[in-house]
Amino acid sequence: MTIKVRQILTHLTVIGVTSFLTNNPVSALGTSNTTDPLAQVTSVSQLSDVAPSDWAFQSLSSLVERYGCIAGYPDGTYRGNRALTRYEFAAGLNACLAQINSLITSSTADAIRQEDIVTLQRLQTEFAQELTVLRGRVDQLEARTAELEAQQFSTTTKLEGEVVFAVNGVTGDRKADGSDDEIDDNLILAYRTRLDFNTSFSGTDNLRVRLQARNIPEFEDAAGTPMANLGIDGSSGSSVELSRLDYFFPVGERASGYVTIVGGGLGDFVTTVNPLLSSSGDGAVSLFGRENPIRRQGSAPGASFFYELSDAILFEVGYAASDASDSEVGIWQSPYAAVAQLTVQPSESLNVALTYIRSYNSISTGTGSELSNDPFDDEAETITGNSYGVEAALQVSPKFTLGGRVGWIQATATDLDNNPSANIFTWAVSLAFPDLAGEDNLAGIIIGVPPKVVSNEFDADLEEDATSLHLEAFYRFQVNDNLAITPGVFMITNPEHDADNDTIYVGTVRTTFEF
Repeated sequence: MTIKVRQILTHLTVIGVTSFLTNNPVSALGTSNTTDPLAQVTSVSQLSDVAPSDWAFQSLSSLVERYGCIAGYPDGTYRGNRALTRYEFAAGLNACLAQINSLITSSTADAIRQEDIVTLQRLQTEFAQELTVLRGRVDQLEARTAELEAQQFSTTTKLEGEVVFAVNGVTGDRKADGSDDEIDDNLILAYRTRLDFNTSFSGTDNLRVRLQARNIPEFEDAAGTPMANLGIDGSSGSSVELSRLDYFFPVGERASGYVTIVGGGLGDFVTTVNPLLSSSGDGAVSLFGRENPIRRQGSAPGASFFYELSDAILFEVGYAASDASDSEVGIWQSPYAAVAQLTVQPSESLNVALTYIRSYNSISTGTGSELSNDPFDDEAETITGNSYGVEAALQVSPKFTLGGRVGWIQATATDLDNNPSANIFTWAVSLAFPDLAGEDNLAGIIIGVPPKVVSNEFDADLEEDATSLHLEAFYRFQVNDNLAITPGVFMITNPEHDADNDTIYVGTVRTTFEF
């Protein structure tokens, strides 16, 4: 190769290839390319592997001053000995032509050497076929980009969806409601469909509008106890409904706010330290297994505030009033629940949450015995509650997390003589095994006691002597990024905390599609 040809190649490499690679990955053209990004330089002396004694030094130096078109790698090298394919060379030539045209249109044509123009014309003829292919691909990309821009849903809104198919069943000898009726052993096939429209106006906030349709019945009716409820149950009669309308927004660097108008409750207002189990679509299969029952008091509308006291301490407060839209009761006279929680992370593997809840006519959790939801047997019209919770999760290893929680509800009937109180207790221990037998799979085991009335000043006969034990196991098999299949089963001994009731078994196969 003659020096003249080398100089031509150097000119083209500097003007075209480096400029092109700076803004376009060559891999898009179906050719190989390094993954290191290129950075613009203003002097050839910035390139550590180009010395004044190199034959290409003068060409590189001239092009920096004349054409302002040269790039290097972040480590300060130019790597001029790297081999080029014909398509990469054509890409560089095309970029070079664009640079020349830009100089001409900007009235700086005098800065262009005639010999460089002649060289470019000769090479344009030589690489006509490659340039045609390259420009055709660019035209296709531009057309596809224009089509996507024209057909895009929104520049600020992202659409997410979830579809769940579930085969569910409950079995046992008798219902736990004292009716002596037998439990129907039929299997059911039901579904839930959700579409979330997530809109951000600043890049850090999020307005969520969720449309939902579902027909998954609660097993409370079939089994005679809320203890049998699944984590995904609920029905809209297959009608589409607005099930969630909320807005999250930052307030400074360490604080955030959250407002929900439709859907959600206290569990959405405070952090869960064991998120592996909390999701209804891919977490625990039972309602009791998903989170501490005391967090199920209260429902939207509501609002909450989060503040990071430090990198390891998070403070959260929230208030939910279920009938806030009712003009006769308003926000302050509606059944409500207010929560305050301190979440502490003393180490990377340990999370601990301390929770306090003040409630008014909202102590029902939907997970314990019927008596725990109304410990005064319909005699009280106003019930206040003070609830205390402790929850912890310890990541023993990347594939094993040990969790535990305790909940205590002190309910007081403020409209009965002497304001009698009743105490309700619940606990659970969980074992989670992420990535078991495959990436993103999850196995879980939950053992606990659903909410139980352990003492009652109103009537000692309303105390529950026996203890129900909740035993649950599930395995989520993550088929791919969009599909998961979760078989799960749980059993309840002494349902309704009554030793005369027979054990109840609940099973499900939950298939979750996400897109």
